[in-house]
Amino acid sequence: MQQSNAYIITFSVILTVVLGLLLSGTSQVLGPIQKKAEDLDNKKQILGAVMAPEELKVMSPEEILEYYEARIASKVVDIEGNEVEKDSDGNAIVAETVNVGKNYKKSPEDRLYPIFIYHEEGNEDAVDSYILPVYGAGLWDEIWGYLALQTDLNTVEGVTFSHKGETPGLGARITENSVQARYQGKKIFDEGGDLQAVIMQKGEGKDYSGEEHKVDGLSGATITANGVNAMLRNYIGHYQSYIEKKKSGNSTDVAELN
Repeated sequence: MQQSNAYIITFSVILTVVLGLLLSGTSQVLGPIQKKAEDLDNKKQILGAVMAPEELKVMSPEEILEYYEARIASKVVDIEGNEVEKDSDGNAIVAETVNVGKNYKKSPEDRLYPIFIYHEEGNEDAVDSYILPVYGAGLWDEIWGYLALQTDLNTVEGVTFSHKGETPGLGARITENSVQARYQGKKIFDEGGDLQAVIMQKGEGKDYSGEEHKVDGLSGATITANGVNAMLRNYIGHYQSYIEKKKSGNSTDVAELN
């Protein structure tokens, strides 16, 4: 039987409303679950810069969150190294909620820079490492990670790298433990205090154990390697004012956002 135009329109409207309500309900149900998963993943990446992969692998999600709460303190600074505690509306700024990817789209002077402090359990003054987020661009898309520095704020304790779309077997290898381990013990400043960062070299298979600012490269992934190099150098530079204040023993001022 042929249906009238009014019937078809009414049916389409009802169907659209029902589907919209279903999608909205699904989003409300899955939203908190997704946020919790993202929070866990971020904290695993932060801890991955200072913990052995084997340690993290055997920990349950609950154990990871408990360990993070017991061993990580955090703060946010601006590019001048001053601590930022509240936004322009007076709301508290929490390092774990700062979206480094969104901040990356702003000019460096307008970004927020989280710092995660790895300390002895029960004693935030007994610092083991400072963990700094880094962000940049690889061959195809975004790359990011965390750089952990020892208390001299010069020696690399460890790194974790991630990516959105680098080539499997080539640029995507930045996530491999063996690649990230190359950075351990390297220096980001030279003896004169000038920033050198740590540079991944072109090609792969050479021994750079005697070079403080160089690590072996990724065969067939020069552009990704260059992206990692730029990411590290740029973000260490953005944190340099904070690093210099800590080294000199000067306390960081509290800045207000406009």
